[in-house]
Amino acid sequence: MTNIDKDRSSQKANKDHVVIFDTTLRDGEQSPGATMTHEEKLEIAELLDDMGVDIIEAGFPIASEGDFRAVTEIAQRSKHSRICGLARAKLGDIDRCWEAVKHAEKNRIHTFIGTSELHRAIPNLTMDEMADIIHETVSHARNLCENVQWSPMDATRTEWDYLCRVVEIAIKAGASTINIPDTVGYTAPVESADLIRRLIETVPGADEVIFATHCHNDLGMATANSLAAVAGGARQIECTINGLGERAGNTALEEVVMALKVRNDIMPWHTGIDTRKIMHLSRRVATVSGFNVQFNKAIVGKNAFAHESGIHQDGMLKNKETFEIMRPEDVGLSGTSLPLGKHSGRAALRDKLQNLGFEVGDNQLKDIFVRFKELADRKKEVFDDDIVALMRTGEDAENDHLKLVTLRVACGTGGPAEATLVMDIAGTQSTAIERGDGPVDATFKAIRQLHPNAAHLGLYQVHAVTEGTDAQATVSVRLEEDGNIATGQSADTDTVVASAKAYIHALNRLIVRRGKMGEGADAREISYKDVT
Repeated sequence: MTNIDKDRSSQKANKDHVVIFDTTLRDGEQSPGATMTHEEKLEIAELLDDMGVDIIEAGFPIASEGDFRAVTEIAQRSKHSRICGLARAKLGDIDRCWEAVKHAEKNRIHTFIGTSELHRAIPNLTMDEMADIIHETVSHARNLCENVQWSPMDATRTEWDYLCRVVEIAIKAGASTINIPDTVGYTAPVESADLIRRLIETVPGADEVIFATHCHNDLGMATANSLAAVAGGARQIECTINGLGERAGNTALEEVVMALKVRNDIMPWHTGIDTRKIMHLSRRVATVSGFNVQFNKAIVGKNAFAHESGIHQDGMLKNKETFEIMRPEDVGLSGTSLPLGKHSGRAALRDKLQNLGFEVGDNQLKDIFVRFKELADRKKEVFDDDIVALMRTGEDAENDHLKLVTLRVACGTGGPAEATLVMDIAGTQSTAIERGDGPVDATFKAIRQLHPNAAHLGLYQVHAVTEGTDAQATVSVRLEEDGNIATGQSADTDTVVASAKAYIHALNRLIVRRGKMGEGADAREISYKDVT
C-alpha cells in the first residue's frame, strides 16, 4: 500500500477530522508589505509544526531563489506536518516545487490554474486546451509525488459543467486533494456548502479524494464560508494565522479552529491543533509581518477577552461563563494583567512572557531583559501590552542595514522643528540636520538625507500602548517603492523616537524586499496576484 493509499484509508476511517492546511508562509506573505525573512519563515514553520498543523504550505518555490531555499529548509526540518509547495500549471514550476518539498518525510505538490471564464481569458485558452493542460500537469506532479493537490482558481465563479469536468480530470490524473478556492471572496455560506456537496455527489471518483476549501475575506465571510464548506463535505480548511493574506485576507486559522472546538455541539468535527499555542503564534506572525492585529479581532484581538461594561464586569465576577464562551487559557492567554516594575527580575519577566504566550531562550531573555529595564526606568509601571510591544521592538536589529543611534529634536512655537539625527549605515555613523513641519516631518527628512530613497509614505499610524503620560507609543509606517511595499513598526515612550525607528524598520524591510525580488528572473516574472 502506497503512502497516499494509507492517507486515504486513514481519512476515510476518520470522517470527523478536519485537516488544517496553513498557508501563512505562502498566501499570507503575499499581503502587501508582509514579506518575512528566511529566519522568520523557518521560525513560523517550526511553531506551526509544533502546534499540530497538518499541512504547511511553505511557499512558491519557482518565485525566487529565496522562496526555494525556505521551502527546502522547512521540508528538511519538519517533524510532524506535511510540507507543501505551490506550482502553477507548468512543468517547470512543478519540477522546481518537487525539488524543494522532496526533502520532507511527508510532502505535497499543490498545482493550480484559473478555470473561470475571466481567468481562462488571461492565457487565452479554450476550455479544451485548459483541460489538456490540467491532465498533463497533474499527471506530471503525481509521477513525482504521491500526494498531489489541485486547485481550480476562481472555482466559485467557474461554470458548473466545466468545473465538474476539470475536477474529474484532476482526480483521474492522480490528485488526492481537490481544493475549491473562493479566490476573490465572492461566495456566501449557503453557496459554499452547496458547491462542495454537489461536487461530491456529481463528479465520478469524488468520494475517493479529500475536498478542501480556500476562502478569502473580501465580504467578511471567509470563516463562515469555510465552516459551511465543511458542513457540505469538505475535510480540509486552508487558512492563515490572523487571517493574513491578499486584499482583505484569508480564513483565519484561529477562528475556524476555535469555532469547531467551542461549537462542537452543532459542528461535530475536530482538528489536531493545540489551541493553547494560538496566541503565541498570532503575536509572532504579527511581529514578523508588521501587521498589527485589530483590537476587536475574534480570538486573538486585545479586546477579545476584555470587559469594560459595568454589567459585564459584574457578571464576570460572579460567573465567567456569563460573558465568555471560551477561556483565555484555551488559546494560550493569561487571564491576568499584573504590571511589572523596575525592581522585577528575570524570573518574573520570563513568567510574564510565558503567560502572554511567548517562549524565549536564555540568550533572547537577556536581550529582552535589558530593554525591559530601560523601559521600566522611564515608566512607573510596565503592563502586559508594554511587554508585547517590547517583543516587537529590536528583533531585527542585529541584521539591519540602517540603525538609529541618537535623535534630538527642537521645536519652537513659531517656527519649524529641527531634527539632529545620527544613523548607523552598514557600520558607519553619519549625522544629518533637517527642518520640517513638525518633529516627525523633520526626522523623516533627516533619515532620507542620510539614506536617499524614492519610497512613498503610504501609512503613518500612532496609538498608545497603555494609558498615562508615560505610555509607550506604537508607530506603524508603510512605505511603497517601485512596486515593493514594506511595513515598519516600533514602540517607545517618545513618539518621535518610535516614529524614527518605525520608518527605519520599514526601510530595512524594503532593502530585504529588493534583495528578494532581485534573486532571479523568476522573481521578476511571477506575479503573486496570479495565485489562489
